[in-house]
Amino acid sequence: MRRVLLSVCIVLMSCAFATAETIRLKASDGVEVTADFTTPEGRFSTVLVLYHMAGASRGEYRDIAKALNKLGYATLAVDQRSGGPFNSVKNETAAKVKGRQGFTDAIPDMLVAAQWARQNSGARRVGVIGSSYSAGLVLVLSSKDRNFADAVMSFSPGEYYGTNYVSQTLSGIKVPVFLTAARNETEQWRPFANNIGAPVTGFVPKGVGRHGASALVSRNRDEYWAALRKFLDTHLPAK
Repeated sequence: MRRVLLSVCIVLMSCAFATAETIRLKASDGVEVTADFTTPEGRFSTVLVLYHMAGASRGEYRDIAKALNKLGYATLAVDQRSGGPFNSVKNETAAKVKGRQGFTDAIPDMLVAAQWARQNSGARRVGVIGSSYSAGLVLVLSSKDRNFADAVMSFSPGEYYGTNYVSQTLSGIKVPVFLTAARNETEQWRPFANNIGAPVTGFVPKGVGRHGASALVSRNRDEYWAALRKFLDTHLPAK
């Protein structure tokens, strides 16, 4: 009986801590975009929109979103059409689109998610986290539209889309930016940091690290989290 009561308490506590909802948005070209919106217990002022890496789904952020919720942030983990199943989570957006989808084809999905976060999440501030191919795209999109995000966190950005696709836009960024990657990818993002016309925090891990936002669940996750939390506390507080 005691074990049953303990199990019930654990379930109730987890339910009380965060509220999750799967939402479906309509991109500008009509594609239905799936995302998981999770709010922390109590009041929040900031929502973080989470974009996955190549071949992945919103499942890349399964554990990362929970950690962010514990810090007091609402999260919106997005399935972009350029991706696939990840962490046993199906990419529902990609499953609805026919034919091969390139990285930049995901831009309408990213835009509608950020717009929803701005207008419908109940938050006053919006931050975005990009992973690998989406890490470069969040830089491009924030340079083109000041309302896209109030701060940008870019994990393993690169020129994955053609020559100078990212580099030529960086001077237009006017919001704080956090840049990081695996240690051996550092020289991939350093040139970006030098050309961004806004406050930049660049983080190089002491450990090997990992490609993309999955660095936050890697062996070296503690140092990544310490750097990310410092950036968030400074530029994008949860409350």
